Amino acid sequence: MINLFERRKERVRIAIRKKSGGRVRLSVFRSGKHIYAQVIDDSKGVTLAQASTMEKEVASKLKSSANVEAAKLVGTLVAERAKKAKVTEVVFDRGGYLYHGRVKALAEGARESGLSF
Repeated sequence: MINLFERRKERVRIAIRKKSGGRVRLSVFRSGKHIYAQVIDDSKGVTLAQASTMEKEVASKLKSSANVEAAKLVGTLVAERAKKAKVTEVVFDRGGYLYHGRVKALAEGARESGLSF
């Protein structure tokens, strides 16, 4: 039996596949201590860019790696790396998380740095 989080995650992924139109996916994973973001090309099965609060350059700028400021910084960093990989349009995959708090901050940071979704 699949728990509620997994069901919500699958429902979001199905909607993304229908609406993506061939765009790559900006996927978010949130744990209790860290937040991770990846730009994934599902057609090729490769990760084009990634960023997380576990990286030394990110961790040195933060007091805590589990807050909204950290998520926004990760969003800007993943957007910069995606632009280096020549990706400007993505589809946002929030996973099973609500679009609120750290997930929302990551998305706003990525938008401010030039990704469009």
